[in-house]
Amino acid sequence: MTAQERRILIVVHTGRPDSVDAAVRVRDELVSAGAIAVMDAEQWAELGADRERFPLVEVLGRDTELDQVELAIVLGGDGTILRAAEVTRGSAAPILGVNMGHVGFLAESERDDLDNAVHRVIARDYRVEERMALDVRVKSSDNEVIYSTWALNEATIEKASRERMLEVVIEIDQRPLSTFGCDGVIVSTPTGSTAYNFSAGGPVIWPTVEAIALVPLSAHALFAKPLVVGPEASVAIELMERTTGRGILWCDGRRSHDLPPGARVVVRRSAEPVRLARLHTAAFTDRLVDKFRLPVEGWRGAARTDEGETT
Repeated sequence: MTAQERRILIVVHTGRPDSVDAAVRVRDELVSAGAIAVMDAEQWAELGADRERFPLVEVLGRDTELDQVELAIVLGGDGTILRAAEVTRGSAAPILGVNMGHVGFLAESERDDLDNAVHRVIARDYRVEERMALDVRVKSSDNEVIYSTWALNEATIEKASRERMLEVVIEIDQRPLSTFGCDGVIVSTPTGSTAYNFSAGGPVIWPTVEAIALVPLSAHALFAKPLVVGPEASVAIELMERTTGRGILWCDGRRSHDLPPGARVVVRRSAEPVRLARLHTAAFTDRLVDKFRLPVEGWRGAARTDEGETT
């Protein structure tokens, strides 16, 4: 592949002028290096008059195909990275996030390090990390699959009306576990454990641990604590026929489907992971401390054992 054949997708938060400005910088750097900048058709339309600032950009699906994209550079927060994961789904292109928002837990670089991040992409100086995703299916009361999608962070079953709660049956590996009324249930990946799962009181799961977390929301039950199951487990949440309210399924806060009484949501590990481009080798512990501004004053460093090893 020649340099001129290299195609890099730019995914940007089009509602933030600073992110659009950063995207212009990225385009200029890519073109200067002899690569081709690509944008998704939906984002290209969202740019409106700002499209004039992106000469020679190819549009995905019109000028180039997804399988020609080498990597996606994402300029925004975690929501923009989730959008990029949606755009690149089905390809081998990894995602490199540059945080232009607040926490930006999925991002690999900050805005101040943008130029260096682009230079390292051009030099192919990055490693690719695979993150497990979820396959999500909705079945009717007649056991017919009526909707299917996927999630990188989480699949959430929520009540559709504030004044109504859901009555659900939780099932693990095709065995019933418990029944209770609740506001909803979150089924999360390790990647999503620092997102909605974390806010709802679920556990933080290290990315190196392959597992699925299940967190009930405001459950009316004694046994409704967060659960962590194996990565190959099948998790099902069924809305009981007698439930007084309808539900709604949300995946990564981007894709939704209405759930009538009797609907059944089945969540399993996806055979297709999401690939993240990594520039740094910092421990996940350090990322938690940095992103959540955790207090670590008083830490004296790792102690040494009698054998000379650090602990």
